[in-house]
Amino acid sequence: MNQNTPITEVKGIGEKTAKLFAKLDIYHVGELLSHYPKDYETYAPPIPIAQIKPGELCAVRAFVSAIPNQKRIRNLDILNVVIKDDSGAMQVTFFNMPFLKKVLKPGACYVFRGLVQSRGNAKVMEQAKYFTIDEYYKQMNVLMPRYSLTKGLTNKTVQKAVRQALSVYTFEKECFSQDFLQKQGLMSRKDAIQETHFPENMQGVLQARKRIVFDEFFFFLLMLQKNKEVSSALPNAYQMFETADTVRFLEQLPFSLTKAQKKVWGEIRDDMGSSYCMNRLIQGDVGSGKTIVAVLALLMCAANGYQGALMAPTEVLAMQHFENITRDTQQYGLAFRPVLLVGSMTAKEKRAAYEKIADGEANLIIGTHALIQNKVEYKNLALVVTDEQHRFGVRQREMLAEKGNQPHVLVMSATPIPRTLAIILYGDLHISVINELPANRLPIKNCVVNTAYRPKAYAFIADQVAQGRQVYVICPMVEEGEQEDVENVVEYTAKLKSILPSNVQTAYLHGKMRPADKNRVMEEFAAHNIDVLVSTTVIEVGINVPNATVMMVENAERFGLAQLHQLRGRVGRGAHQSYCIFVSANEKKESMERLQILNQSNDGFFIASEDLKLRGPGELFGVRQSGELSFRMGDIYTDAAILQQASEAVEMILRKDQNLESEEYKPLREYLLKADENMVDFRSI
Repeated sequence: MNQNTPITEVKGIGEKTAKLFAKLDIYHVGELLSHYPKDYETYAPPIPIAQIKPGELCAVRAFVSAIPNQKRIRNLDILNVVIKDDSGAMQVTFFNMPFLKKVLKPGACYVFRGLVQSRGNAKVMEQAKYFTIDEYYKQMNVLMPRYSLTKGLTNKTVQKAVRQALSVYTFEKECFSQDFLQKQGLMSRKDAIQETHFPENMQGVLQARKRIVFDEFFFFLLMLQKNKEVSSALPNAYQMFETADTVRFLEQLPFSLTKAQKKVWGEIRDDMGSSYCMNRLIQGDVGSGKTIVAVLALLMCAANGYQGALMAPTEVLAMQHFENITRDTQQYGLAFRPVLLVGSMTAKEKRAAYEKIADGEANLIIGTHALIQNKVEYKNLALVVTDEQHRFGVRQREMLAEKGNQPHVLVMSATPIPRTLAIILYGDLHISVINELPANRLPIKNCVVNTAYRPKAYAFIADQVAQGRQVYVICPMVEEGEQEDVENVVEYTAKLKSILPSNVQTAYLHGKMRPADKNRVMEEFAAHNIDVLVSTTVIEVGINVPNATVMMVENAERFGLAQLHQLRGRVGRGAHQSYCIFVSANEKKESMERLQILNQSNDGFFIASEDLKLRGPGELFGVRQSGELSFRMGDIYTDAAILQQASEAVEMILRKDQNLESEEYKPLREYLLKADENMVDFRSI
């Protein structure tokens, strides 16, 4: 059994279970083994009710003191259970679990485990897990992995499948020599996979994680370095000169560029007119005005008689770019002849677009991954702009560039990364920074609160909707059953519908939805047919809705600061005052202080630097990965030291053997060749 073996060949996985795994994009054994636990938990001994504190995940051993009280609010079923022990009493609340009324009998003793929250002076545990006394004590003090799941798939099922697969799996030959692994302080890949899924202790987990994260960073950076060798000194096949078009456009705009925008535009202009091909990253905070600079570059390209392409990470964003540029073309008489190319277009629409691209009738092509399909042939592609760089693998960016005869490449990223990390991560690109916001932007008003603030927040949301504004609510999880101590999108939407006025249109959005459904929801929100959008972080780079003025983030303590700042950038894009409410279910001093950094500053570069300082080994599993360069396990903030280590290892190997020709690096060379044939994105190995 190897990584390409279908998971249906794993003992115990039938057709029905395979369909559940497919919802998590797991079809082969390799994908199953790389479905790493998202964190680990240990069931600690139960504590007396009197000792529990709001914001803590804990267990109590108590008896049900009365018949559970059941009530229904619209489509939400609420079950309140009062439990007692020798030290006191508290309430446990369950949503949409009416069957528990018959299960939890008065007088029966259980262990209830969940996140404790404050409700005025009272303490409440919501959606707790309950165990018989024997069940709980058997699991106590054992390190248990928790996986990302989908409805119908349990932790137990995933663990059983992984255990079965590992028992018959044939691991590929190690890429690195034993001497190299020893010097780098790394365990074997085989041991790392085994220890990640079935850990003996936390020290073993950390060592296993280090190896897996090192591999992710190492191969990504090695590919970047190989790209850099090819791209850094390419002769400029499309030398361009500034024409009156860009000057006229700037004069007609109703605003002036900031000093930072002017500086970056000058760097791009110089690159495109120099002897060498441009390979540049525009790194700028949310709302700093990267897009207008990219449009100027595309206009210069069109005015010089060439084609330019703009690739966005989502169809909705691509369509918004297309509509905005088409409007500006008509309003300002620009030299663009734009065409849109996205996956959801009909075959007839795509054929028409292909013809316009091939014969040069279209000189600006805007789209998604559809731009790099085999059927697309460009006449004279001279400039490629990719929006939200981290959403595309290195290989995808390369494929778009290959569509032309080594065109200029301009990349945009909205997540400011500390310069030390940016130099490593964007090693194949020259970096330009837009570090100031346009003067007309109203600063976003922020607040960091605990869960007791929710009623006020809901009233504020209702008030903003009544004024004609729109709202985002972000939850970490997709559906019930994934993790008991965090809010989830599906259930939270039902809860909001029962709380907000009935005329408020509320909908949800998450990454597991079909692309067509995701696009439909985002389009409906952009068209203001939806007032409140409950979403996972999938909206991080999704849409531009100037009318959205409130961003409420649940379980904010579970996200990295840089990602929270990125999410906050979805509001504050219009003329109205915008607000961001960070709700923390963890009221510990450290968590609240960390979130206060967002309260104090709207400067993404400052926040990214603070994120880097604050996140250490103690938060490996407590804080969700940043959106930037989303590796499967690695996180550029938490794992900054491993990133540096991998970068130095890549440099050392390439210094010794540039082309990996020696016997020592033969396994590494073979692995890279195989990966390139399969078009592997090294962020996901």
